[in-house]
Amino acid sequence: MRILLVAATALEIEPVVATFGPLAGEGERTRSFSFAGHAVDVLITGVGMVATAAWCSRVLSTSRYDLAINAGVCGSFVPRLQPGTVVHVTRDRLVELGAEDGEIFLTVHDLGLLGSHEHPFVDGMLINPRPPALPVLSMIPAATGVTVNTVHGDTRSIAQLTERFSPDVETMEGAAFMYACLIHAVPFAQLRGVSNIVERRNRAAWKLPEAIGALKVSTLSVFEQL
Repeated sequence: MRILLVAATALEIEPVVATFGPLAGEGERTRSFSFAGHAVDVLITGVGMVATAAWCSRVLSTSRYDLAINAGVCGSFVPRLQPGTVVHVTRDRLVELGAEDGEIFLTVHDLGLLGSHEHPFVDGMLINPRPPALPVLSMIPAATGVTVNTVHGDTRSIAQLTERFSPDVETMEGAAFMYACLIHAVPFAQLRGVSNIVERRNRAAWKLPEAIGALKVSTLSVFEQL
C-alpha cells in the first residue's frame, strides 16, 4: 500500500518515523520511507487548520494514496479518556466557524451559509465513512472531536463548548485533515494520543511523552495490520 502519514509537528510522530526504513526521497514538506512492506510518505503540515488543509490538499491532489493517517496529540474533555490514552477520532467538527449573536454562537450551518448535509458534511459533522477494518482500531476508543484555532483554557468557554457539542477531544488540525481526505476520496484514520485534560492551562499536568509513546504503539500496529 501507499500511505500518507500526516502530523502537525515532527515531534508528535518522531518515534514512529524512527522505526521506518532509510529515507527514500524528499519533497518540500514530505519525506518518503518504507515500512512493513508499505511505501510511506510523511507530511509535516505545521500547526493549525489552514496549514493542514492546504498541505494535505496539495499532496493529495498530486499523488494517489491507498490510506491517509493523521497522528498527533489532543486534549480530552471526558474523564474516561485520561492522558496517555489513544483515541480514534471518527467524527469531527469545525466549532469556531460561524457568528456570535449576543451570548449565542451560530455555526455556519445554523446561519445557512453551508448545508448541514453539503458534501463533505453529514448533519454538520465530518464523519469517517469507512475506517480501515483492523483489529487494532476496533480496540481503540472511538471519539468525537472538535477542531479549534484557540485551545480551550477558560472554565466558562469549556462549559459552553461541551454543552453545545458534547465533544470527547479537541485538536487544532483533525477536521481539516478529514475534510481534505473526504473531498479527495482517500480512506483515512485520525489517531490521537491524549496529552492533557482540557482545563485552565496547566502544562505541568500534561503527559506529552506518555501520549506520544502510546500513539507510536497504536500507529505502528495499524501499519503492521494493513
